Amino acid sequence: MKKLFITLCLCSMAFTLNAQETEPEKPIERVLDTTVVLSIDQTIKALYDVISGEKGEKRFWKQFKFLFYPNAKLIAGGRDVFGEYKVHYMEPKEYIKSSGKWLEEHGFIEKEIHRKTEVFGNLAHVFSTYESFHTASDEAPFMRGINSIQLFNDGKRWWIINIYWTQETQLNPIPKAYLP
Repeated sequence: MKKLFITLCLCSMAFTLNAQETEPEKPIERVLDTTVVLSIDQTIKALYDVISGEKGEKRFWKQFKFLFYPNAKLIAGGRDVFGEYKVHYMEPKEYIKSSGKWLEEHGFIEKEIHRKTEVFGNLAHVFSTYESFHTASDEAPFMRGINSIQLFNDGKRWWIINIYWTQETQLNPIPKAYLP
């Protein structure tokens, strides 16, 4: 009887270990952080955090969309192939569709290096200078620019209404007033 009990225990352990090895890993479910919109600082930090990640790292797009007021716009500005300055308007879901795959495939870490904030009642404007890297270990950015971020406070939280940004170029360097 003792041998039978030991045999059953060993078989049970082997079955349990085998079952653990063959089960696929479940992805970690991220939880929406609703506290990131309680201050301007937290909202801006959350914006940079959610679009940043190493190569192969999925972004938490649900958190990204949570930052924006309905019908908010992301507006990219820059020169076209003819040298003319143009802007491209997107809603958050369009930004995710057009940029999400690239961010994950190439790695994209965006860091705020300077900020100027102006507030009047429930209206805020943040001029946020950024540097962009492909990995957190990169020593020099591959791009710099300025995000002009407009926010609205509905009495409960801050909402991003618009982000209009442009990259630094040789013809358009970032002014010293917007650098650390």
